[in-house]
Amino acid sequence: MFETAIRLLEKINSYGYTAYMVGGYPRDLYLKRTFTDIDICTDATPMELHQIFSEVVTTNSEYGSVTIVFEKTKFEITTFRKEFKYKDHRRPEKIEYVDTLEEDIKRRDFTINTLCIDKDGNQIDLIGAKQDLDNKIIRTVSNPKISLKDDALRILRAIRFATTLNFTIEPKLKTYIRKYGHLLKKISKDRKKDELDLIFSSPNKAYGIELLNSLKLSDYLEIPNLKKAKITPSMIVTWAQLDALDKYNFNAIEKESIRKINEVKDKNLLDNHVLYNYGLYICTMAAELTETDKQKINEKYARIPIKSRLDIAISPMEICELLNKEAGSFLKPLLSDLENQILDGKLSNEKEELTNYIINTYKTEETINS
Repeated sequence: MFETAIRLLEKINSYGYTAYMVGGYPRDLYLKRTFTDIDICTDATPMELHQIFSEVVTTNSEYGSVTIVFEKTKFEITTFRKEFKYKDHRRPEKIEYVDTLEEDIKRRDFTINTLCIDKDGNQIDLIGAKQDLDNKIIRTVSNPKISLKDDALRILRAIRFATTLNFTIEPKLKTYIRKYGHLLKKISKDRKKDELDLIFSSPNKAYGIELLNSLKLSDYLEIPNLKKAKITPSMIVTWAQLDALDKYNFNAIEKESIRKINEVKDKNLLDNHVLYNYGLYICTMAAELTETDKQKINEKYARIPIKSRLDIAISPMEICELLNKEAGSFLKPLLSDLENQILDGKLSNEKEELTNYIINTYKTEETINS
């Protein structure tokens, strides 16, 4: 991907414009971390980029950015710009294109995200990005008082970067995070959840949660339970403790997982019926909140004779033929009975044994004559 990005920069340069890799990729490359997507900044305007590249996927002219496909790889390219007067503590009301990288860098959030790479692979460091990366410091590019008031999401982004990189937040920035924490109420729930997901999924989440609590942000984020949350490996289990289903927009799988984890956490996670009804994933997630050993859950789950109704050795069609009946409402309780008998060890999951049980239990005079 790096070589593709270099060729992309060379192409933009060949048209007489300057261009650089910027943001997360140069930062992570410098830190020898797993690379993120590569973002590009340039003095070429969106209209000029349309003339250079044949495959432009999206254009956000309001903020001077385009997404293009180059050599089968997507890149977001943003024109050098200044930003003026932020609305709703998040987005600038006005932008103005500028000619130099130096001007563009001034609008960015943190110094660690200002490192750039040119077409020759040289690192461009205009405001001490490397020094802060070496010292493991999160610091805003501009005065933190102004930076956080302009874009309050930077409050959470500072904590997210501190968490995922295991960096320290610069003291002055911490002061203003405490002071302006209430501005998080102005930020969309989806953007806040994106940042919280990254914090809660980090192996270093204990540090991130400690920062959120010590900086008095949990109430502003509508997750006061964070103060007493148990540190667990899984993001979804962290969310399950926060009583946040009506506060944030979770997808259907997340909602169902959170609901089931909270249902099952006080049950015996080694019980056959619990394992069968909730499944291995939910039970191992819930185990993070209990003293139950995950390995024991895995071993017990491997031994339960059926994992779903489809595993029952006799099919619904065969049951109907056996009882000389058409499929109907009688099947559901009958299959439920078979499940319970098998899970309780009263019946083995063998077709012959199940057939005999069904005949003896359900094949009455009524079914014989029907």
